[in-house]
Amino acid sequence: MLIRAFYLFLLGLISSCSPKSSVDLLIKNASIISLGSGEIIQDQVILIQGDRILTTGGDTLLSQYEGIMEINAEGKFVLPGLWDNHVHFGGAEYIDENEQLLPLYLAFGVTSVRDAAGDIPLEVLKWRDEIANGNRTGPRIFTSGPKIEGINSIWPGDLEVGSEEELDRALDSLVKLKVDFVKITDNALSAELFLSATQKARKRGLPVSGHVHPGITLDEISLAGLSTIEHQGYALRAATSEETRIRNERVAGKMTAEEANLLQFQTLSDSVAEVNFRKFAKQGTGIVPTLLISRNIAYLDSLDFLTDTILNYLGPKLKESYQWRIDRYAKEDQPSRENRKRLYEASARLLPIMQKSGMKIIAGTDAGYLNTYDYPGLGIHLELALMVKSGLSPLEALTASLINGPAYFGLEEDYGAVASGKKASLLILRNNPLEQIENTQSIESVMVEGKYFSRKYLDSMLDKIKKWVLQKESIK
Repeated sequence: MLIRAFYLFLLGLISSCSPKSSVDLLIKNASIISLGSGEIIQDQVILIQGDRILTTGGDTLLSQYEGIMEINAEGKFVLPGLWDNHVHFGGAEYIDENEQLLPLYLAFGVTSVRDAAGDIPLEVLKWRDEIANGNRTGPRIFTSGPKIEGINSIWPGDLEVGSEEELDRALDSLVKLKVDFVKITDNALSAELFLSATQKARKRGLPVSGHVHPGITLDEISLAGLSTIEHQGYALRAATSEETRIRNERVAGKMTAEEANLLQFQTLSDSVAEVNFRKFAKQGTGIVPTLLISRNIAYLDSLDFLTDTILNYLGPKLKESYQWRIDRYAKEDQPSRENRKRLYEASARLLPIMQKSGMKIIAGTDAGYLNTYDYPGLGIHLELALMVKSGLSPLEALTASLINGPAYFGLEEDYGAVASGKKASLLILRNNPLEQIENTQSIESVMVEGKYFSRKYLDSMLDKIKKWVLQKESIK
């Protein structure tokens, strides 16, 4: 016994005399939020080397490691950085204003964004690669490049296709651009080409996101391989047993859009929705609800946005792009406005049914140009709050951003937890977001791929953006 005690004493003495291993960043006294269990693991040390987490553990690590930079996170909460999984960079005449959004996202704790198409795809692809190479500051970008549409689409920058041959060439060009996923919308694209585009893109190994063509049922597009339905309003189609009838009669010209909406509302059923959502979950189709933009548009007559201080950080042309929805809303009669509200509330209340069904919910905002008061950076915090208001728990809302976002791209091994081997894209918060989801805004510091930004530095970034906007507005 004496020999063993002496050996342990000697081992401890040697260990205490041994030089500590050095890491780039050491965070101590942290409370790590485990998204898998909802547990808060207190008094943790996080070691970061390069762009990854080396390991995490108790304070015994302090006797073995020292950081070139050390952060005391006592009383703070650490979780992965936010993912906004539906944003738009666009406005070919104000590319510089879009560039200012990159540091803005970081200042609000958004370390990854999924760009769902606009009219400046080559610039966005360039920014994506520069950020990945460490040559530009910003969140990691995943982008669809230009989206697939029909001939004479109303949206600039689309890849317009009118035949299978043109579709093949469009997909070839997207592969050459090395896009991260494919976006498809239905402004001018035929139902047949919409289905074909989904199937062909999936065969090329690319995830596919899209609106849902009125000539296609949700089940048909899910079976074709749609990875995510973009926008919660489309989910109402799966909450009625009359979806196929509505589709057929609308395609045949026997039913107007107003009549279709009325029949849909008259036949909404939670049980029908749950059956269909379970089916979509099994078929691998998730949804990006984008509640924020739908709420903004539905309640433009009662929400006050003009005092929002975030407007000070957005360029003048980007803010001007909000006006078209405001003008359109001003021309709508009261029944149309009430219908917008009804559509929003009915679709939002489906969110907990989706969660229960196993259908993957992915948090995204639709933030960017054209989308009125849908603020880049701040938007994802507001989106998560709306998810909770609609019936999700704070943990489920965070999962929709931080776990389901990277899972869309098969990046579960790199993101989604504060754990050994994961990318060091992290938030340190002053308050616990599991207690109140709005606490995601209590940002103390941000790390993106191992680069650390203190609160002081984030504030200086915001100040720089604000001054840039003021100068831009002065010469407008």
